[in-house]
Amino acid sequence: MAPIPWGKFPTVAEHQLAHRWLQFTANIGRAPNTIDAYGRAVEDHLLFCATEGTDPLLAGRDTVAAWVRNMLDRPLHHSSHGNRQATSGLANATIQQRLVAVRSFYEYLVEDGLREQNPVRRGQSSRTGRRPRQGLVRRVEQAPWIPNDEIWQRILTACAEEPLRNRLMLSLAYDGALRREELVQLDVQDFEPAYRLIHLRAETTKSQRSREVAYGTTSSHLFVTYLTERRTRFGRIDGPLFRSESNRNYGAPLGCSSWSKTVERISRTAGAARLSTHTFRHLRLTDLARADWTIDQIAQYAGHRDLATTMRYIHLSGRELAARFHRANTTVQADRERLLASLREER
Repeated sequence: MAPIPWGKFPTVAEHQLAHRWLQFTANIGRAPNTIDAYGRAVEDHLLFCATEGTDPLLAGRDTVAAWVRNMLDRPLHHSSHGNRQATSGLANATIQQRLVAVRSFYEYLVEDGLREQNPVRRGQSSRTGRRPRQGLVRRVEQAPWIPNDEIWQRILTACAEEPLRNRLMLSLAYDGALRREELVQLDVQDFEPAYRLIHLRAETTKSQRSREVAYGTTSSHLFVTYLTERRTRFGRIDGPLFRSESNRNYGAPLGCSSWSKTVERISRTAGAARLSTHTFRHLRLTDLARADWTIDQIAQYAGHRDLATTMRYIHLSGRELAARFHRANTTVQADRERLLASLREER
């Protein structure tokens, strides 16, 4: 049986059918992050059903629609640089993710013969010229934020004040376009210094597929220096590259939350409120597009199965697109002027 942190979603753990569904989902090899997201989503849905006095076996489309409305209107409180702010409604991406999870739960009940229909409507692409059918909530696609040159310089200046380990992590996160989970799970043996390559193991990637990424001269220098410092602090040990330096869990492998807190600190110092652990990945993939890599090459480097995902990651700024437009327009206009010049000739 695949391990599941049931303490994070106690309602799912106590609900016999939901418990069985989540255990089944984990047993067929879904990634731990997927199990965590699915568990939280169905936990939220079951709590809403309990509030409404509805049995999930009897819940219809009206119940699901009311749950969606609740998520759209739900008051939220979050902290930004020490200031507590109130907002309304979960993010569109969060709602989409929860609908996928709850749809999977109900599909499981349908397949077991416990329900006749799945109350969570699935969107469909257009067929034979017909209009595509929308899902319950329209998907909002937002371009990922990446820093401009001035903000990027502020981020690097702020990071320069960080310990050696954190500087190496930022450099590798950018060079390899690494996700947070991929970065913190890097192993000493994953590196091939002679070719400046990192071999990402399948079990550490979101797609569960291994791939190779490269790193530059700055990362190479920081890597060698960090290995020396690491050996001095923790001795000659293999395994996870990045280790905790706090007194509470000294020498233990670094976790995702530690890296997130580091990036939040850099964000505050640099005055870059939108900086996240994923920003370095976005920026790297965009820089590869700027260097005229093909979409297939970028997708392979990023570890994307779907090219549409890669297209969402690449974000050329308005200035870059405008510059390309003006270059193209200048060439076209020159050709037009050359042809129009024939009108100046008298016949």
